[in-house]
Amino acid sequence: MSYDGVGPRAVMRSVAFLTAGALAVPLLAGCGSDDEGSKPLAAQDIAPAARNQIADGGRLRWAVDAMPQTLNTFQADADAGTTRIAQAVLPAMFRLDANGHPQRDADYLESARVVETEPKQVVVYRLSQKAVWSDGREIGAADFAAQWRALSGKDSAYWTARNAGYDRIEKIERGANDLEVRVTFARPYGDWQSLFSPLYPKDVMGTANAFNDGARRKLAVSAGPFAVQKIDTKSKDIVLGRNPRWWGHPAKLSEIVLHEVPRDKRAAALAEGSVDVADIEPGDVQPITAAGAQGGSLFRGPAGGRTAAKALLSWAVLHGSDDKAADRERRALGTERTSLSAYLRQQASLGGFQVRKSLEPAYTQLALNGSEGPLADERVRRAVAHALDRKELAEIVLKPLGLPAVPVGSHLALSGQNAYADSSDALGGQDAAQARDLLADAGWVPGAVKGQKDAKKGDKAAGGEGHGPQNSAGDGDGTYIVGQNDNVEDGKGPGRSEQERDHKDREQSGPGDSGARQLAQDGRQYTNDHLRQGGAPGAYAPKGTAAPGPGAAAGPLAKDGKPLTLRFVVPSGPGSDTLRKVADRVTAMLKKVGIGTEITKVPDESYFRDHIASGQFDLALYSWPASAWPATDARPIYAKPVPAADGSLNVQQNYTRVGTDQVDQLFDQALTTLDEGEQAGLLRKADARIWAAAGSIPLYQRPQLTAVRKNLVNVGAFGFQTPVYEDMGFLKKGAQPSGGASPKG
Repeated sequence: MSYDGVGPRAVMRSVAFLTAGALAVPLLAGCGSDDEGSKPLAAQDIAPAARNQIADGGRLRWAVDAMPQTLNTFQADADAGTTRIAQAVLPAMFRLDANGHPQRDADYLESARVVETEPKQVVVYRLSQKAVWSDGREIGAADFAAQWRALSGKDSAYWTARNAGYDRIEKIERGANDLEVRVTFARPYGDWQSLFSPLYPKDVMGTANAFNDGARRKLAVSAGPFAVQKIDTKSKDIVLGRNPRWWGHPAKLSEIVLHEVPRDKRAAALAEGSVDVADIEPGDVQPITAAGAQGGSLFRGPAGGRTAAKALLSWAVLHGSDDKAADRERRALGTERTSLSAYLRQQASLGGFQVRKSLEPAYTQLALNGSEGPLADERVRRAVAHALDRKELAEIVLKPLGLPAVPVGSHLALSGQNAYADSSDALGGQDAAQARDLLADAGWVPGAVKGQKDAKKGDKAAGGEGHGPQNSAGDGDGTYIVGQNDNVEDGKGPGRSEQERDHKDREQSGPGDSGARQLAQDGRQYTNDHLRQGGAPGAYAPKGTAAPGPGAAAGPLAKDGKPLTLRFVVPSGPGSDTLRKVADRVTAMLKKVGIGTEITKVPDESYFRDHIASGQFDLALYSWPASAWPATDARPIYAKPVPAADGSLNVQQNYTRVGTDQVDQLFDQALTTLDEGEQAGLLRKADARIWAAAGSIPLYQRPQLTAVRKNLVNVGAFGFQTPVYEDMGFLKKGAQPSGGASPKG
């Protein structure tokens, strides 16, 4: 999980991250068609080139956020750097293509298939006869078995971050010969292709000590195009060199150096020549693109003169009397106050770079903490969702970058992946009138706040810590259920549009439920008759309270004398400008329907640990990576929280604390089916349920922005695809990128 970047699969499953059962309730269906996710919204941008156009040799210096704390991707503190190293130096049975689909890696695997399903699922891997570890030993069943035992969860001496999938294996044995590995599962596992990628040697997995400590700072044995040669903590470098025992296409580069550079220092590092490739922030794009357009020459010809004028203007702003403008300029350029000549030299040095752009395999969501306060009521969560214009929020982030500004329609997959379908219709889009109706139905109406003068001295708003669900039941006598009388409940009130009436009908009459409304808060159903008779749990406004009229301006809402104010936690670091812009716009949208927000800016390093994971928020923005195996990887994110033995709540990775039994059952079914189409259908139904519960609202796919030297090819904004490290390199003199796909792509 990440709020400022996509986390690797190891991080996504770092928290104890199932049998199929029939659903006892009707399923919600998504509105998307089966082929809706046929291709990614944005193509990868890596300047592809054929290997014969690439020079032999050279060192590639690649910026990373931090020196990895471990080289073991199965440990809790593994990060993106850990994953990058593993991809370059270790075997993987399957890698992802440009559409996010798993593909067999022919360098390691000749075939892998399910050979039996009864009485047990059996998968046979046939390994390449060329596949060997760097110490000369063949890759074989002993390595598979050691990794299974370490990750099965049966031996607590192994400090593993996850065991999903490995805990379903019954045994691993040698097949017909040394090249065959036979894996028998105790329980069916549809995501079996997710296993053994990466595969570590038995020397790492064979003992708890080797697993826990041995692979943290070194990997003595590897089996990829590169090997770990040196870890220099002083210079903050990890050096990967060619693996002399590699049997596939030889690596074009001699070395890849991963160098630690903080995000806000990336532009300066590029300018001074200390890195060749760096993921950058949106604010860095314009100065690098402008410099690159002139090839580093600020004063060559008429166009160069215009660029020089812009550079002089930027320098003047940087050193002028407008401190705010100067701060913005310095952040964008990654620099401090400096001389004009030094500034121009810095800009000229950026001329050798270009920004390669795509969309990350990750999406940013608005998370709604449903464990306490107003958001414990599903109607308030749904009102928040109806207040949002997700298209506008996507445009704020993506349109200035020239990337497709399409709201994400699924919690479980992204466009291009097999399981993707836009299921957002299960909740509905922006509808201010519907939002106001839901809030009124939950008892939040315009009115005076009790003790307003005293409130300024410390009274908490309704969104404060420690408030339970807003579900005080009415007795149906002497009360007015706001939004249900005067024909408002059935969508036929005065002034309502046809679109609003259609939306109301869809909400009240989901597929197959004969007009029943599913309240995800407690998993039960309440018919429209129950609602009219006051039988549904909820808070009711006093008799005589009028429903808000169509198009009425929403003033502050209150209930029991407390204002409706939600705690909105946002990170304050220099790389979080985009999130803060989105948060400001979300706040404005909520205000229009009467929902107040109290924004708290917190340091980046404590944002997740002290606020998101601990539940100290009402609203928050953070990102989840998309997985090729959502039945495995997404389940702990949306599983219904359950009480632990010590009385605490086990939320796994479901930091919104919103979940339902129906979603859990659908995930369990998807996990056990071996039919890819059936699994995709089950995941789409689960996603529709997740939308309906309104615990998290997907907003937009994150931009992927990478500054790269112009003569570097097969590297940049990879999108879904696993990088092909042996094909990265510098173009030969006079050669041009081919525009074709990388060989493994």
